[in-house]
Amino acid sequence: MRILFLSPYPPSLIRVRPFNWIKHLAARGHKITLLALVSSAQEAADLDQVARYCHRAEGIPFPRWRPFWNLLLALPRVSLPLQAAYTRSPAMQSRIRQILKQKEFDAIHIEHLRGSTFANAIDGLPTIWDSVDCISLLFERTLQSGPTFGSRLMARIDLARTRRYEGRQVGRHAATLVTSPEDHQALEKLVPQSAASPGNIVVLPNGVDLAYFAPQELPRQPDRIIFTGKMSYHANIAAALYLGQEIMPRVWQQRPDVRLQIVGKDPAPALRALTEDPRIIVTGYVPDMRPFLASAAVAATPLRYAVGIQNKVLEAMAMGTPVVTTAQTRTALLAREGEHFLIGEDADDFAAQVIRLLNDHQLAARIGDAGRRYVEEHHDWNHLAARLEEVYRQAAASG
Repeated sequence: MRILFLSPYPPSLIRVRPFNWIKHLAARGHKITLLALVSSAQEAADLDQVARYCHRAEGIPFPRWRPFWNLLLALPRVSLPLQAAYTRSPAMQSRIRQILKQKEFDAIHIEHLRGSTFANAIDGLPTIWDSVDCISLLFERTLQSGPTFGSRLMARIDLARTRRYEGRQVGRHAATLVTSPEDHQALEKLVPQSAASPGNIVVLPNGVDLAYFAPQELPRQPDRIIFTGKMSYHANIAAALYLGQEIMPRVWQQRPDVRLQIVGKDPAPALRALTEDPRIIVTGYVPDMRPFLASAAVAATPLRYAVGIQNKVLEAMAMGTPVVTTAQTRTALLAREGEHFLIGEDADDFAAQVIRLLNDHQLAARIGDAGRRYVEEHHDWNHLAARLEEVYRQAAASG
């Protein structure tokens, strides 16, 4: 198939979902033309990386001033969420129209809420919108539990307009993709009863690169707990603070020797402040997360709020690292508590489950091995790409 893939940023090893869609669709023989906004040297390098899998890849310059201008214009317009307005680009709109005049495509894929305005340049052709998560649901939870005043304020400003916008968007596309049944239900509730079409919402979870994230022959450090992710993201900040400030003191009551590693780029100042306790290490950016996961005794992901599937959980499971997480994770996975991971309901329970794994090496190995088998069965990108391929075919047939 000939696929036009429109993205508000270059897919990359950090933006793993669109990157792996492109990589595995290309491996299945499809020709992908990628148009992506590019606003920095790093994003230009990211585009070069993903271009190897594309028939054609173009970066559309996106000046640094543009998002601020977009937000200023959008703020009084209650019909457009700030998240969608952020990446509005006349240059992208123009290039989409040009390329659609020059070439025919079998499928048009639009990435994320931030890319949703790109659909305005497409007339009469069926599109597939990868919403990924229900952003309205994320804002609802951020409003309740966001770690900073800024994150809660943004959720309050954008929640109502995002609800209206997401509901309307579903009906605009031949198919809308989300990562979990919970996001499906939340998005479905937003579709207006008066909508001409209720839209087709399809659950396609995230996958894992099973060859890359594979168990390594590294000794597990019996006193090492790890938390991973992009550390400027407000939900990760909230989880890491909860782990460092409330859970770890309970762990240390029984295991004062244990060390916590918080691994990921751009840690917020509040996270760096945790290192006042020498038993907490905040690494910042690391070029390769795998050795940290492979050598940790436990991967702890105490999410205070979240939506969709958590890549950090899937990647740890793929590495054979036993996971302790919160009930929120369970809603997005088919994995079973007690077999594929352990669940901590509150700080006391979470700490108890961590200590349980630290003290019982056989249990830890069993949970780690079962987690690896689970992702092999349910989160293989190639299998998921085959399902996306079928969504494209149905969309093309509907047009």
